[in-house]
Amino acid sequence: MGWVESIQKALDYIEEHLIDDLTIENISSQANASAFHFQRTFTILTDISVGEYTRRRRLTLAAQELVSTNGKVIDVAYKYGYDTPEAFSKAFRRQHGVPPSEARKYMGKLTFYERLVIQVLLKGAEPMKYNIVERDSFRVVGIKREFSLENEENLIGIPKLWDEVNLDGTSNRLGKLNNGRIKGLLGICVDSPEDERNSIDYWVATEYDGSVPKDYSGLTIPASKWVVFEVNGPMPEAMQKVWKHIFSEWFPASGHEHAGTPEMEVYVEDDASAADYYSEIWIPIKR
Repeated sequence: MGWVESIQKALDYIEEHLIDDLTIENISSQANASAFHFQRTFTILTDISVGEYTRRRRLTLAAQELVSTNGKVIDVAYKYGYDTPEAFSKAFRRQHGVPPSEARKYMGKLTFYERLVIQVLLKGAEPMKYNIVERDSFRVVGIKREFSLENEENLIGIPKLWDEVNLDGTSNRLGKLNNGRIKGLLGICVDSPEDERNSIDYWVATEYDGSVPKDYSGLTIPASKWVVFEVNGPMPEAMQKVWKHIFSEWFPASGHEHAGTPEMEVYVEDDASAADYYSEIWIPIKR
């Protein structure tokens, strides 16, 4: 099964189980991917999280049911996963602009989200600059935080962590420790082993060859073949744009897939808001 087909299989699974207790583990298993890598790919391709897509589809079907049947609001609320009518009413109003009790009066004004169908267009309109690099294992030092994948906690927590390390001076101290081939700060995602905790470890680190300094932790990055993409432009827009090109164009056409070992973003010491700011994305790959 190809890369696009596997993503579509997961989307079809979501659609078939919208009234069931969906979990990111069950969804990602349909795509033969880890929870983290599926969540990352989905969000990059669609600009919304898996959880938000599921909520939108459930509330779309709930509105259709209220408009086309005489079903009670409380019954529809429970059917689509809401524990209380109040929680359902709040979510419904946020999407549709009216409470569920008035939905039958506003059929033409409700907000409906159609089911997603993945279509990859290999236009190549903007050339991507990348290199294939093979490296033996190497060491990094830095700080580590564990983020749950439930309710997209990692999508919220990681930007906050960067704000923290930039404000308290951690980023500057790590930058001074750098003595490896990769110059700059590293944002490293370490996925959990399959069938274990539903979380990831995220590191803000730097390449460092020596004993681990006080107040920091050490991590060995395994020997890998990497595809290294250049990113040019202000953060975070430029980085997000290249990630989208990677998943919508490069992976489907390359014959490679993610190797499942840690991936990295590299940030050089410079003005990250500058139009010519340079950074990199390192992804471990396999055929």
